[in-house]
Amino acid sequence: MSGADPFGTERLRAAVLAAWRDSPTRFTEDANAERDLRVGAYRDRLFVELAQNAADAAQAAGVPGRIRVSVVDGELRFANTGAPLDARGVESLASLRASGKDRLAAVGRFGIGFAAVCTVTDEPRVVSTTGAVGFSARRTREESGRDGDVPVLRLPFPLEEEPPAGYDTEIRLPLREPAPALLDELAGEIGDLLLALPWLAEAEVDGRVWTRSGAETVRISGPRGVEHWLTHGPWAVPVDDDGIPRPRTEDVLHAPTPTDEGLSLPARLIAAVPLEPSRRRVLPGLELDVALRKAAGEYVGLVRAVAPEQRFTLVPAAGFPKSTVDAELGELVVAKLAEEPWLTTVDGELVSGRQARMLDVDLPGLPGLLAGMVPGLVAAPPSVLRSLKPISVQAWGIGDALELLTGINREPEWWRKVYAVLAEGVESHALAPAQLEGLPVPLSDGRTLPGVRGALLVEGSGELLELLSDVDVPGLRLVHPDAAHPLLERLGVKHADAKQFLESEQLQYAVENSVTDVQSGLDGMVLAGAVLRLIADSGDQAPSWAGALALPTEDGWRRADEVVLPASPLLDVFDPEVFESEGALSVLDEEFAGDWPSGTLVATGVLDSFAVVRDEEPHEPDHDLPDEDLWWEATEPATVVAVRDLDLVADDAWPAALRLMAARPETWQALHTPDGHAAWWLARYALLAGEPPSAWRMPSATGLSGLYDVVPDLGLTDDLLLVAGVRTGLELATPEEVTDLLDRLGDPARTLAPGLIARAHAALVASPVDVADLDAPARVRAADGTVTEEAVVLDAPWFAAALEPGRMVVAPQDPDRLAELLDLPLASGLPAEVAGEGEYVAWADLPALGLVADLLGLPLPDGGLILHDPLTVTVDGVRHEVPWWSDDRLHAADTSEGLARAFASASDRWADRYRITVLLEDPAPHTLLN
Repeated sequence: MSGADPFGTERLRAAVLAAWRDSPTRFTEDANAERDLRVGAYRDRLFVELAQNAADAAQAAGVPGRIRVSVVDGELRFANTGAPLDARGVESLASLRASGKDRLAAVGRFGIGFAAVCTVTDEPRVVSTTGAVGFSARRTREESGRDGDVPVLRLPFPLEEEPPAGYDTEIRLPLREPAPALLDELAGEIGDLLLALPWLAEAEVDGRVWTRSGAETVRISGPRGVEHWLTHGPWAVPVDDDGIPRPRTEDVLHAPTPTDEGLSLPARLIAAVPLEPSRRRVLPGLELDVALRKAAGEYVGLVRAVAPEQRFTLVPAAGFPKSTVDAELGELVVAKLAEEPWLTTVDGELVSGRQARMLDVDLPGLPGLLAGMVPGLVAAPPSVLRSLKPISVQAWGIGDALELLTGINREPEWWRKVYAVLAEGVESHALAPAQLEGLPVPLSDGRTLPGVRGALLVEGSGELLELLSDVDVPGLRLVHPDAAHPLLERLGVKHADAKQFLESEQLQYAVENSVTDVQSGLDGMVLAGAVLRLIADSGDQAPSWAGALALPTEDGWRRADEVVLPASPLLDVFDPEVFESEGALSVLDEEFAGDWPSGTLVATGVLDSFAVVRDEEPHEPDHDLPDEDLWWEATEPATVVAVRDLDLVADDAWPAALRLMAARPETWQALHTPDGHAAWWLARYALLAGEPPSAWRMPSATGLSGLYDVVPDLGLTDDLLLVAGVRTGLELATPEEVTDLLDRLGDPARTLAPGLIARAHAALVASPVDVADLDAPARVRAADGTVTEEAVVLDAPWFAAALEPGRMVVAPQDPDRLAELLDLPLASGLPAEVAGEGEYVAWADLPALGLVADLLGLPLPDGGLILHDPLTVTVDGVRHEVPWWSDDRLHAADTSEGLARAFASASDRWADRYRITVLLEDPAPHTLLN
């Protein structure tokens, strides 16, 4: 070493001590300033500040530097290569307010950051090849004559120490207290320090070694592996071994070592920006603005250095900024990415965010097919589109793509490639089939259809293509075979084989208008032959609209479902007027019928027997069935399975018609459908031996004997007779059936049992018909079988003893309705008067009745009755002796019968009147068992 005090430390100490003596407050200011740096600005920046000094020394020497950190005998030692300590450096070490470096040109060669050593020691030493100095709190107290907290770094003292071999300088810091984790903390920071300080090439910490190498891609090799950083200007982003970026989500500004200014950008900024003395915060102002704008401009270069497919990861994500610097820098970067080219298009050009377009659906192959058609189109997954919106990238939807494709002229093979890409999108659910309704389709005639609606895919080119060329069907659209792809089927395009061709709307339209077209002079034979052939090729499976096909008949062209085969048995059961000119049906031309199998003609709609109408979800009575509105109103069917043309059957042909319907499963099912139209209509309008089915009874219905005659033998099974509505009981559904029953009851030639009469009257009461729809019968049947023109309806039981049986009509369920149906008065309306006063007797004063009530477990009614001996009444001018009566009061003859009826009525036990009578005669318990 050159002298005992090569750096003039004695002069420096003398100046400081003089200043302290001349201005006592200066000492306090220095102590406070150093304490503020120790406990505030540099409390956790020891290694950062020492590494900065080492990097500056290496830069000054012009050689990449090395550092070594270790703990020896309780002393932290930080050795480095590079420019050794000099007098200016010592002056910087001993000053809290000055640095021996240009603030932006050098990193930190012995500036105020050296104060960070005070966080761990009171006795720091700097040992260099040019000399050594030390600082000491103890010696400062001795020199200054002060006690307590003193500034450590104001009085340098010369030392006689040398740095370790291979290093130019070593900082030696006797630790104030043991710090076992200190080196591990440093080990965690070494990678970032080597990246931020390019003049440092190697760092050793307690035997562990890290190295830095590389230029554009920096390699930080350490004990735990290698880190790669892609760099451009002041920016760096970590990448994997393949160069794929691993964007950061949270970081701080490095200037070049860490500050407290949080950043959220995907890459790290290591820039020379103006900082506060603590180097923790930036200094706002023009100088900072210029530095941030320059850094933002360099960011685009970093993005371009990444592979095109990875560049999107470096677009700053939207969110709350981590700091004011983060907010300003983020806006500048986004603006640069929006204005400067960095996105690679499918054409290989670079465009800015504002110029770029990107599909918002995941269709990897589509952008390449659109090359040259969409300026600025960038191929990228839709997942990145949201992150690119801040840089003004335009989202381009599938609708935009379809709009672009509409009207362009491309070879069919190119369209097939487009369909293949779109099909992958549909399979992955990136696209819904409904989004592709406007997809253009090249046709075999050279046109391009703007949408798949109505297009047909033709399988093969043989007879079917020949057939299609013969049929003039407006709007028929056949896809070019070189463009055919399964996607078109997914979107609704049908294969033009026989079955699918029959499902085309164009053919349906042509068939539905075929009769009108023939009547206007067009040739219908080609269309009729083509449709019949298609139906035959599809296994005689025809669509419902095939019945509208125009076919030649004996009297012109008619719809197929209005035509009957020449040999059909319907010709024998339908009324001949049906086949007259302008009739409901016509007979198919015999020569034409001979050219086609009957099964094909029937599948088309031509009738060889009764046709069945089916509708699983009917909504209204629109099935062209006879009297369908009335049936619908009565049943409100959930399904419709019905027989057509029942109203065309001749009156005398119903037995044959029924047998014909029973011979086929589909019509048999329609006949037996619950609440079906066929059975409903037959019961009302069919004729058996000239009479409605309900006018006859089944042979087994003997309970109707005398009222209805047995149905004659018409060659029909019992099942068919029942389906047609032949009676097994007295059910009445229509006004006609009620009128018929009234006529039968009033027919003197019929002998009827009293029970049948009672059931007939009950059936009349239960019928759903409106009295307004009926005419009053001329004669009625009384309860004893008498036919009379004058009768009354018994509505009060006491009148039964005062009226002749041949005058009474009985309907216990509803006498008022029966009187209304028969247009008869009620018995209670006849003038009646009880003869004599009689004697009032309370029920409790009748011991015999009390005994009976007790036997039956009945309470005695309140009040009493008027006893007569005998009881006589005058009804309608005629005097009668009766057992009991009721007007405003209850009357009874003084007989067992009279008392029993009165008591049963008063006790509401009318059904027990005969039992009470017997008990009054013999009030013994055993009577109840007889």
